[in-house]
Amino acid sequence: MANSYDSGRLDLPFVGISTFGKRPYQPDWNALEADVAILGAPFDAGTQWRAGARFGPRGVREASTLFSFGHAGAYDHEDDVTYLPASVRIVDMGDADIIHTDIEGSHANIEAGVRAALGAGALPVVIGGDHSVNIPCIRAFDDQGDIHILQIDAHLDFVDERHGVRHGHGNPMRRAAEQPYVTGLTQVGIRNVSSTAREGYADARSMGSDIISVRQARELGTQALLARIPVGARIYITLDIDAFCPSIAPGTGTPSHGGFLYYEVLELLQGVAQGHEIVGIDLVEVAPDYDPTGSTTVLAAQVLLNLLGFVFHARGAE
Repeated sequence: MANSYDSGRLDLPFVGISTFGKRPYQPDWNALEADVAILGAPFDAGTQWRAGARFGPRGVREASTLFSFGHAGAYDHEDDVTYLPASVRIVDMGDADIIHTDIEGSHANIEAGVRAALGAGALPVVIGGDHSVNIPCIRAFDDQGDIHILQIDAHLDFVDERHGVRHGHGNPMRRAAEQPYVTGLTQVGIRNVSSTAREGYADARSMGSDIISVRQARELGTQALLARIPVGARIYITLDIDAFCPSIAPGTGTPSHGGFLYYEVLELLQGVAQGHEIVGIDLVEVAPDYDPTGSTTVLAAQVLLNLLGFVFHARGAE
């Protein structure tokens, strides 16, 4: 019987070049024509403990080929929706150039990539890299109007300065909160031993943060948790893979037990996409070498593809 898989090459996941979801590669950032632009940010010089997130973009791209079957989107029988139909144009920009030992130079190159995506009218999706790559991502929104940040993470990442370091992976949410166009932050999943001292939590709340732990999020439930996000806010999502329990996501530099399981995050993301305009996404801190099973990279790729499906279904993609 004929079906939607019969046209074109079979193009199995292990065949060909590992762009994100096996989507087209566009290395010329001045020629982007897309609804979604995927940018790798393979930078981990901002980490305070285990390195390895520089290999995150490559690992997530390879894992994403698992979800490249078919030519007409992905059908979800629970939602009775075909997500990411062919009308949603996704391109892979490749990686921002990284300059070893040079945080500012590397961050500037990441920022240029995000600006190129925004300039082309595409939704920028950045795959890190450590969480410091969020700093240049947010800088690139300085001419995009007001945004609210939804951070899903184990750590608050609100350190102002530590031994002169202001742009490491413990600083990004502080740097974001300082921007006049960032109207506030909803920080979900924060737990256990944090990268931020007590005064940092006080600073975060005084600068517009709503801080919610995993246990608090579970007690609230998805709908009440969604109600904590300001109505009408344009949302930038930053997702640290260590928000998940290391029992399902061990491939990260700073694992923290007690994290979320898959559907807890997925349902939050689906609700946010349904109720808000999503203007940018980054997913960070995947360090594939700590997970020989590959399940962490598969989780990251699956979450990103599902989130993109939710975003464009909410926009009316058919």
